[in-house]
Amino acid sequence: MAKHPSLTGPALAGFSALGLVLLLAAATSPGAAAAQEPEPELVYCDDLDPRDRGRSTRRRAGGSNRDCTYREVTVDEETGEVLREVPVAAAPRTVLPRRYSSIPRPTAEQYVELVPIPDRWRIVDSLGYEDNWWDPYNQNTIKGDKPIHDDWFFNIIAISDSVLELREVPTPVGGQSTGDPGSLDVLGNTEQYLFNQNLAVELVYYKGDTVFRPPDWEFRFTPVFNYNYTELDEILGVNADPRDGRTRSDNHVGIQAAFVDKHLRDVSDRYDFDSVRVGIQPFSSDFRGFLFQDAPFGVRLFGTRDNNRFQYNLAWFRRMEKDTNSGLNDVSERLRDDDVLVANVYWQDFPKLGFFSQASLIYNRNREDEVFYDTNEFIQRPASVGEERLREYDVYYLGYNGDGHFGRLNLTTSLYVALGEEKDAVFSGRKSDIEAFFFAAESSMDFDWIRPRLSFLYGSGDDDPFDGKSTGFDAIFENPQFAGADTSYYIRQGLPLIGGGRVALSQRNGVLNSLRSSKEHGQSNFTNPGVFLLGGGVDLDLLPELRLSFNANYLAFAETEVLEVARQQANVDSEIGMDLSAAVIWRPFMSQNVVVRLSYAQLLSGQGYKDLYGDEDPYSLLCNVILTF
Repeated sequence: MAKHPSLTGPALAGFSALGLVLLLAAATSPGAAAAQEPEPELVYCDDLDPRDRGRSTRRRAGGSNRDCTYREVTVDEETGEVLREVPVAAAPRTVLPRRYSSIPRPTAEQYVELVPIPDRWRIVDSLGYEDNWWDPYNQNTIKGDKPIHDDWFFNIIAISDSVLELREVPTPVGGQSTGDPGSLDVLGNTEQYLFNQNLAVELVYYKGDTVFRPPDWEFRFTPVFNYNYTELDEILGVNADPRDGRTRSDNHVGIQAAFVDKHLRDVSDRYDFDSVRVGIQPFSSDFRGFLFQDAPFGVRLFGTRDNNRFQYNLAWFRRMEKDTNSGLNDVSERLRDDDVLVANVYWQDFPKLGFFSQASLIYNRNREDEVFYDTNEFIQRPASVGEERLREYDVYYLGYNGDGHFGRLNLTTSLYVALGEEKDAVFSGRKSDIEAFFFAAESSMDFDWIRPRLSFLYGSGDDDPFDGKSTGFDAIFENPQFAGADTSYYIRQGLPLIGGGRVALSQRNGVLNSLRSSKEHGQSNFTNPGVFLLGGGVDLDLLPELRLSFNANYLAFAETEVLEVARQQANVDSEIGMDLSAAVIWRPFMSQNVVVRLSYAQLLSGQGYKDLYGDEDPYSLLCNVILTF
């Protein structure tokens, strides 16, 4: 083969020399040296990727953070399939060397021997924490922060509750005498004034660590010291004796709790338990106090199951006589012949997570067959209405109650059916079957600092007091927290049935139109006009320490026949009226230690109220101060 002339001879020799020089220059340049080094392996710090999990530790053995290359991942929103992964290098970081303390490590000889201490709660004493008896928010032995001896703790709670109230309430003109000699009507002056002061001191002595399980033993004693003053514009309102005039001041010491609680056993490794409690004890049959909320004497077996998902109560109570003017328990009187047996179960997160359901069976047996007069010398048993007979009754309450939320909707509901029998019914004087029912529901929803509420309540009434059936619903001892009860005029005030017997149409701190002599001393009455309530309200949390509440409730009688018979008055209308109220609640320290409430309520009377009490729109103005230690 012929060679190309340009690559032969002297030309080829010249090209070879020039190429050698260029190769040597390229090999000795810095850029070329760097290009010859291998590229570092990319390290992905993705702990979710099982391929890299073995080497995705965020710390190196030497203590410095490694530089990671992260991946930008694109995922299909519908299928979840990874469509693309693009490496993204992290910015270089400066790793600082480890710093060690300049204080030398102590030697073995410098360690002190183990020093025993009484218990784990007193470890903080050696750290310099002071025990201040007056400070409930820091270390405090009398608030149960550490035992007083062995595993026994002591806790004291003190509550001062002051109420000042100006109100208008229908008041009858005195039968024997009157403060206004020109009065000829049965309705007198409605102005009233009330001051009530309660000081409750709760003393608790208990054994055991209550962080994870109930106490082994608990002894609780709660005396309440009361002073009250009432002023009316009519004689015979404060006492049956007209010589007592228009004012009354009284005081009383009531025992609202005095019981012993024994932890019987744990039934699971999650501290589900059985306990028994004997003595004077507070009890509420439902979430809002519709049927039975009191502090009776009794024996209660209670406990939990399935990691506290189920809670149960089996109880027998005998009601205590009350002090007339304070409403507190009166231990100087013998127990009433009025028994309450309770069996209920709570089911947490049923039917939906966040909602409590409760089913209950309650039996009320009443055998009070003796005449009873209260402290102010007014007759209480039997009730001065109808035939004014001593009577007995047996009634069973079947109930369902719920409280919680469904998503954002808060809901409380209560349903009771009352079945039983009473002897010597109020108006007929013969045996009567009890068939009554009650339903209430309140819903609300939070919108930031605003919570609107809707309320509905219905208690059945009796449309014929002589037919041998008592169909008006009545509770055992109600104290409803419902439809703005703290501020509502109709729920807070008791209205006497003037001209129809010495009974009350409705009771103080009650919503049912029961026609009882009083809530404290009277018997349940299932021959009553019933009640209908439809209301709305709103809570405005303007500040963490300031709330405004507004409520409007429309009220009516379910039936009016009983009122017409009791008053001997035809054509009583069913409309009670519109109950309007507003309240300001101030917590200056954003806690429950100091709570100040100022409220105003007025009843815009409907035709039914006017038929009974005349053409007035009564009001109430309340100031309530609660101090808690």
